Amino acid sequence: MSQTAAITIEPLEPELSVCKVEDYSQIDICHPFSFTGSTDEEFSLVCPTEMVPANTTERDDGWRAFRIVGVLDFSLIGILAGISSVLAENKIGLFAVSTFNTDYILTKEEHFERALDVLRNAGYIIKGI
Repeated sequence: MSQTAAITIEPLEPELSVCKVEDYSQIDICHPFSFTGSTDEEFSLVCPTEMVPANTTERDDGWRAFRIVGVLDFSLIGILAGISSVLAENKIGLFAVSTFNTDYILTKEEHFERALDVLRNAGYIIKGI
């Protein structure tokens, strides 16, 4: 069995926005699908579009996401690389976010269904489809 055959991908509903914010004071980080990242250069936020805070300095709307189903052990290698390779071969850009349990892959809304199709054709299982 190939590695892709064992991987299930679950499409998610909310439209998401990728933002740069002044700080995190206006963000409900307990809301599902809110991801933050801070560096010495910026405060970044991925959140449902209807939750974009007023202190956003830059934003890019129109993202959709899917997640790899299940808890991914840290010893697993190449899962995100495999997905990103399939999408890259089909000229579909992505924005990836990882949590302790799994990976979330965002694509622009206009490429979302095609991304799921090419992944299915590559042997990934698409949940609910």
